[in-house]
Amino acid sequence: MSSYRQEYAWAKELLTKAGCDSPAFDALCLFSHAFGMDRTGLALSGEKGADEEKVSPFRDRVRRRAQGYPLQYLLGEWEFMGLSFSVGEGVLIPRADTELLCETGLSFLQGRQTKRVLELCAGSGAVAVSLAHFDPDAQVTALEKSPQALTYLRRNAARHKNRVTVVEGDVLIKPAQDAVYDLILSNPPYIPAGEIEGLMKEVSFEPRMALDGGEDGLLFYRAILTHYPHLLCSGGMLAVEIGEQQGEQVRRLFEEAGFSQVAVSRDLAGLDRVVSGIWPGSKRTGRVCNFDRNTV
Repeated sequence: MSSYRQEYAWAKELLTKAGCDSPAFDALCLFSHAFGMDRTGLALSGEKGADEEKVSPFRDRVRRRAQGYPLQYLLGEWEFMGLSFSVGEGVLIPRADTELLCETGLSFLQGRQTKRVLELCAGSGAVAVSLAHFDPDAQVTALEKSPQALTYLRRNAARHKNRVTVVEGDVLIKPAQDAVYDLILSNPPYIPAGEIEGLMKEVSFEPRMALDGGEDGLLFYRAILTHYPHLLCSGGMLAVEIGEQQGEQVRRLFEEAGFSQVAVSRDLAGLDRVVSGIWPGSKRTGRVCNFDRNTV
């Protein structure tokens, strides 16, 4: 019978040989998930014999991780904004970079009398649910197309007992609703189609529809800026996450669509991450984004 310490050491060594970026962290996460023991428990009880019934499933997960399968999917959950979210195949994994988008929305809503929020391409619901959690007065609607992602979105909204209205819909199709929102947020697919195959191996397990932003990565921004500004109230904000090289392009799209106070915000790594703008509520004075509906 192997000890807990030996099982952890085996996992760390295997992940190190496999080239994982953070073998010690990944090994400890999988170890804790399997045996219910954190780092302190491992230090205090590491020489005890490991539960034999749990060893085999643990090793299977470690081997899958060594093959590049996402750690988040193996754990079945991941943290975002200090909250835990259910994740799995078919839904984009929440990333810390996206917290800036959520923080931008929360900052905008402070002091507002009305807090009607729409999130587009909501995925797991990490942004919508977090916003509703940290601003209980917000009335949040989350729109998502993927049936698999919708399952996680509904699960996470229920898990955190948020009053988030979940709507199935396609961002690339003009919405029929006449609702008015103070804030629209989105972390849409923004990776150029030709670059997806060259991404990290882990990303290949995530749904392509949550990554593919069309030929130039801007397809969804054009669609959002064509179909959704009329749903914003006068003085309302639109904020979107972007790729680190897309700040100037998306800023121009915002300005051409008629937004004012357009800003590009950087994440903690100093990279362009969020573009936001204020909708004046009047007829657009700029050039309407060129968006060919036949391509969607």
